[in-house]
Amino acid sequence: MFRSATALCAVAAATLTAPAVQAEPATWDIDPEHAVVAFTIMHAGYARVLGRFSDVQGSFVYDPEANELGDVTATIGAGSVDTDHEARDTHVRSADFLDAEAHPEITFTATGGTAETDTTGTVEGEITIRGVTQPITLDVTLNKVATYPCCHGKETVGVSATASLLRSEFGSTYALPDFVGDEVSVILEFEAIRRDG
Repeated sequence: MFRSATALCAVAAATLTAPAVQAEPATWDIDPEHAVVAFTIMHAGYARVLGRFSDVQGSFVYDPEANELGDVTATIGAGSVDTDHEARDTHVRSADFLDAEAHPEITFTATGGTAETDTTGTVEGEITIRGVTQPITLDVTLNKVATYPCCHGKETVGVSATASLLRSEFGSTYALPDFVGDEVSVILEFEAIRRDG
């Protein structure tokens, strides 16, 4: 199913079967204006902190008819993290958490996927954070594949996905186990636009 893949977001679209306007291999570009990579993490047992990354970009080749994905390139800028609190953001970028200066990019490589229905399934792969690579599974929903109703008017894929990981497995052990949680819940929402030509 997967020929090659290195994106946290784009890979979800290739694991599911859905109607397509044009059933042929094409390049799809992640729309940075409609891409959300967010996370939540427990703070001292009281409540979850919500953060997101604003630097999300990439592209992939996807054949809807053959359900094949390849030539994926995507990056998430670790330094673009935003938790709506400047001092906390600076700390999250530090070596205690993301170590963004030493490891500025977060990447994902897909290794396989399983469709449960025409629009839901899982994607297995490997995620690299802080220079450490670990396996991860995404639960994905293919929301829509259709021509955009306005604006650019191009064929567009829309995907929602969730996952979870343990930050300790990537070498981030600051304030464990009682003050900052270990489990990080990941939330993905994105659109990808079919490139002309």
